[in-house]
Amino acid sequence: MKTAVIQMKVTDNKQRNLENAAERITAAAQQGADFIILPEMFNCPYSNSFFSRFAEPAGGQSWNMLSETAKRNSVYLVGGSIPEIDGSSIYNTSFVFDRSGTQIARHRKMHLFDIDIKNGQKFRESDTFSAGSDVTVFDTGFCRMGLCICFDMRFPELSRLMTLKGAQIIIAPAAFNMTTGPAHWELLFRQRAVDNQLFTIGASPARDESSGYVSYANSIVCSPWGDIIYRCGTAEETALVDINIEDNKEIRAQLPLLSARRTDVYEVRELITSV
Repeated sequence: MKTAVIQMKVTDNKQRNLENAAERITAAAQQGADFIILPEMFNCPYSNSFFSRFAEPAGGQSWNMLSETAKRNSVYLVGGSIPEIDGSSIYNTSFVFDRSGTQIARHRKMHLFDIDIKNGQKFRESDTFSAGSDVTVFDTGFCRMGLCICFDMRFPELSRLMTLKGAQIIIAPAAFNMTTGPAHWELLFRQRAVDNQLFTIGASPARDESSGYVSYANSIVCSPWGDIIYRCGTAEETALVDINIEDNKEIRAQLPLLSARRTDVYEVRELITSV
């Protein structure tokens, strides 16, 4: 499976962002990509002041661009994330499309990024966003995959649940900042890969020092052994990476972490909520 991770610059012009994303998706497909991933908030600056202004429903302008571009290029597409409005609520949402442009998954960010780090970043997503509550996995012609968004990746229980549901790759559109990124970005993606013996992929916006929220960038692909297969720099870039899902099986046979779990002593249970 040839995977393209698109690290793109995000501006305060939604139309420009959508055009940039569509052009980069098409270029990646022309280079042979089967599966393409956009970054978190690819259509919108990462700021509470923009989330409400740029929010749109499923089936809106950004959703339609993603669906049409996936269909036109016959690729699977993880549409990063956008601010999705649903009734009176706004969610940080990732939509996934198959080769026909049909939506096959939707993940609403489950863990909202509310932090206040001494001498570092302060931000409250919950000032605008509502939290999702679904553990998201979806099937493709290659394998089953798990999907989360940015801060979700910090919670090992969620990654383990996706793995137990059969995910062979965990994908996280994400926008770590210049405080958390240098400290934890690589560490988290490598550790989740090692914990669950699968591939992990982090897709970030490119770094823009003039932005109110500066992304760490460094989009990353890690192997089930925890090796870094590819790591972007800070500028706009499309990483093209070949992924062999059989590597998961080989690593799990060498080091039986999942099969050796003591489920008679401990287990991870999914919280089932009803609406």
